[in-house]
Amino acid sequence: MFEELKKILTDELEVDPALITPEAEFVNDLKLNSLEIADFIVLCEDKFGAEIEESDIHSILTVQDLCDYIASHA
Repeated sequence: MFEELKKILTDELEVDPALITPEAEFVNDLKLNSLEIADFIVLCEDKFGAEIEESDIHSILTVQDLCDYIASHA
């Protein structure tokens, strides 16, 4: 799952792959803005078939948080 998320971040959002770790925070470490995060969420929902609730988005801070969320909601 992590490698698939990393591929989306690098291919679609042009994030430097060296910055992407499980502990990397989307805003502080990967420097994604709110529009980029929204795009990323949509891409992940399409790729993994898991709907990410709007109320849950604010608790998903790191790449690992998103891996865990998708694994438990797919």
